[in-house]
Formats: sequence, C-alpha cells, structure tokens
Amino acid sequence: MTKKTLGLNNQLYDYLLSVSLREPDILQQLRQETAHLPNAIMQIAPEQGQFMALLVQLLSATKTLEVGVFTGYSSLCVALALPLNGKIVACDVSEEYTAMARRYWEAAGVADKIDLRLAPALETLDELLAAGLAGTFDFAFIDADKRNYEGYYERSLQLIRPGGLIAIDNVLWSGRVAEPQAQDNQTQVIRALNEKLHHDKRITLSMVPIADGLTLALKRQ
Repeated sequence: MTKKTLGLNNQLYDYLLSVSLREPDILQQLRQETAHLPNAIMQIAPEQGQFMALLVQLLSATKTLEVGVFTGYSSLCVALALPLNGKIVACDVSEEYTAMARRYWEAAGVADKIDLRLAPALETLDELLAAGLAGTFDFAFIDADKRNYEGYYERSLQLIRPGGLIAIDNVLWSGRVAEPQAQDNQTQVIRALNEKLHHDKRITLSMVPIADGLTLALKRQ
C-alpha cells in the first residue's frame, strides 16, 4: 500500500503536486495529523482525493457512498465537492479513527452532509438495499478490508444508478498484484477482483495508475 502515486520518483512526484494540487488548508491539516498515526499509510494520496472530487463534480453527484472512512480524508474531499444538498453514507467500524474524521468534518462545515454508519459495511449496504435504495446513488468509493472487496463491489453496483461510478482503491497493491511470488490472501483477493472486473459486462472499466491504483467502474445504462 502506498500514499503517493506509484512509479514516480520523489522529484517528479513533488513537481506533480506543485503544479496540480489545490488542497484546502483543512485537508492539509487532516493529512498532516493522520501522518502521525501508526496506520497512516491507509490514507489516500492528496492527488487521488482531488481526482475523486473532480469525478464527483463531473457526475453532478448529490448522493454518494463510502466504504472505509479511516480519518475522513476521502469523505472530506468528496463532501467539499458536493453541492449543499449533497449526502454521503459513510461506512466504517472504528470509533477511534472516525472520531478524528468527525472533528474535521465539523471544522470544514460539512458534517451535515455525512451520514456515518458504524457497523460492518456489508450489513450497512444490505440495509440500504433492503430499504429500497437500489439505483439511487451517484458514486461509491471502496477502500476497506480487502477480503470483502467483491461483496462491497456487488452491493455498490446495485446501489448506484445507471451512469453512476464506483471507484475501488489499492487495485495495484504496491505492485504486488504483478509479482507471481506474492500469494498472500489480500493480494490474491485483489487479483481476483481485478480479473472479474476486466470481464464484467455490466460496467465500463478503466484502471488508473494514480496513488496505489484506482479502478473506475461506470455502471452501464
């Protein structure tokens, strides 16, 4: 797992950020505070957050889904890009990490846009489907435990509308997916999902080599 785009040396990566990143102070503060945590590597790269905000705006999204919140950087990026009536259903199981997220959502003035559900994400997604919300979301971001990635994807695909977009994080897995000797469970799960999406006719697909790899799956009409 990596916090910056794979394949760029430090000089080129710093240049990329210097000419493209427009990171609000509140996001920078959250990223800097998160950097001191033991699991800081779980945070998405700033260029990825900005890219996702752009996607949300391109979709004219008002209703989004997030599976895996951590300290709230990705949800804050999306919330800031949503219109005033925009909403995020955010799924996580950590009270500790999401407490930091809540603090920054409040400071940024977007807490009212984010509906945090502290429960196993599969349960939350099933509850949304049972509530009749299939086909009502514009965008979904999946960045949680890898063993359930396929389950998150299948449920998200039901929940988003035709023409909606699913973004799946860590699909290049620091390059391990391309290393034949890497046979640990998480790597195999990501490989299997990548192969599945490659052949999934329900979506239009692009795997983007930004940060640790981001798959974009556009639900076909």
